Amino acid sequence: MLKITIKNTNNPSIVKFELNEFFSKNQNFEFKNIDETKNSPLAKKLFYLPFVKTVYMSGNFVAIEKFSIVEWEDVQEEVAKQIEDFINSGQEIVILEEQNKKQPITVYAETTPNPAVLKFVCNKLLTKTLIECKNIDQTQASPLAKELFKFPFIKEVFIDENYISITKFDIAEWDEVTLETRTFIKEFIENGNTVVDESLIVKTETHQKQQDEYFDKLDVTSQQIINILEEYVKPAVQSDGGNIMFDSYNENEKRVKVILQGACSGCPSSTFTLKNGIENMLKDMLKDNEIKVEAINA
Repeated sequence: MLKITIKNTNNPSIVKFELNEFFSKNQNFEFKNIDETKNSPLAKKLFYLPFVKTVYMSGNFVAIEKFSIVEWEDVQEEVAKQIEDFINSGQEIVILEEQNKKQPITVYAETTPNPAVLKFVCNKLLTKTLIECKNIDQTQASPLAKELFKFPFIKEVFIDENYISITKFDIAEWDEVTLETRTFIKEFIENGNTVVDESLIVKTETHQKQQDEYFDKLDVTSQQIINILEEYVKPAVQSDGGNIMFDSYNENEKRVKVILQGACSGCPSSTFTLKNGIENMLKDMLKDNEIKVEAINA
């Protein structure tokens, strides 16, 4: 008899219902609405619950993201029972594709302004929530990053949208290890392995600052700065394998603090870019020559 264990996640909107047996191997499923549930009778049933927003399935668990109309503590026991009864009645959780059918994946490498960092670009979305792993202890949400850290030359891993920026140690040159790294990433994704489990990403203060609720509480100048960074700076930074985030604005000091990630973090040209690019742009667009830009982790 199958049993369900209820487990909370770092995202308060998502709860995992863990089974005591596996129903899929190396396959992950995400259903945003009932129209996408053709291959999952269980997901289709769950969407009849009015508070279900998204259903995730992988390995031995079903994770559900809810709308805010209910609290999990009020409904999670009943949901667990429904899942348990459904599976124990012999109905299918998900109709699995052929295990040997690989996804057609293209991965290519791009250089970045940071000589220690190479950007590996994929032809599919890898994550909607960026993740930065400075070491293997920070890879709980990314099985791919965890495997990459087993390569002795890999120092840091940054994953955002459809690319992976990898920082190497000086023990190897990129021309010696690029092919090996690219091939590993390609095969890992083709085999249906999880790149990032977004339900396990720890929502740090940095992540919170990217939410609309945080933006709405800021002063007008800070909001203007964020809009300028998002529209004019971030696309160029992402194309170089990095990311830039607004951290704070001190009105008295006219000081803007930003966070640089991925290829931008520790890049030899980042100081020049901050002072001669971003700072000058903000001075010009905000009509304030006293503005200073500082990277808190550059």
